[in-house]
Amino acid sequence: MAEKPTIPPPQAQADERAPAPASTSVESDDAWAEVFVVSDGTGETAADTVRAAMLQFHARWRMRTFPDVRSATQARGVIEAAARNGALVVFTVVNREAAQVLRDHGAALGVPCVDLLGPLIANIAEHLKAEPRHEPGLLHGFSDAYFKRIEAVEFAVRHDDGTNLHTLHGADIVLTGVSRTSKTPLSMYLAQRGYKTGNVPLVPGVDPPQQLLELNPRKVFGLIGDVENLSRMRRARARSMGSAPYHHYADSENVSRELDESLRLFRSRGWRWIDVSGRAVEENASKIVEMIQGYQRGFQR
Repeated sequence: MAEKPTIPPPQAQADERAPAPASTSVESDDAWAEVFVVSDGTGETAADTVRAAMLQFHARWRMRTFPDVRSATQARGVIEAAARNGALVVFTVVNREAAQVLRDHGAALGVPCVDLLGPLIANIAEHLKAEPRHEPGLLHGFSDAYFKRIEAVEFAVRHDDGTNLHTLHGADIVLTGVSRTSKTPLSMYLAQRGYKTGNVPLVPGVDPPQQLLELNPRKVFGLIGDVENLSRMRRARARSMGSAPYHHYADSENVSRELDESLRLFRSRGWRWIDVSGRAVEENASKIVEMIQGYQRGFQR
């Protein structure tokens, strides 16, 4: 009896949505562009690449990750699911049989497939005059760096939005700023790079927590943003919470005052700060890492 094609179980798939800008009006769920990320490891590398590419487009898109795909049967099941959903498949699979099924079965069913690693590996093999190992999951194997990254992600989750302040001193980086300055996404991205990151919101009329003020100022980074952009994001947030979009929380003058107060705090405490406006999370994270590494090099001299 022929083996029934299967795909990884639903609980192993991450469904991540990125909405289009507010000016784009799309009602139907069918309008979301589907991207399936298929990997023989965690899928983190391919997912990061897809996110970076999708920043170039003003579109609603949804990414679903299929990790640990290491057999032709699994690959065939993913392609059939992609065909049903009209999805683009992006894969980093080094198993030859599984990769071939993704390409061939995808072509047969009209599913567009992008092989991120295959052409690169082939060119490197030709340049080095060497045969590749074709071992799945090498990039995110159980190395010290892998465990450091996992520990950092767990730390970021535990110390999101001002929680567990009593252990905040264990952070490598602490982000602070007023509402909607991208503290959480930036924290999670830095954690993926191995930095234990916490974030603490600045709330109008409430003193910053003592645990934040007692930190080494070289660990703390303030976040500021453009007034109109923050006001727009706050209005969207207010609508999602069922509040009036032009509530005091989203008022431009109020946002401007909050930003001025936060900047005064950053300067008084000797904290460095960055303006997150108009830049992707990756760019802001790189800027913070540059500042940290620059300080560390200076300290070592």
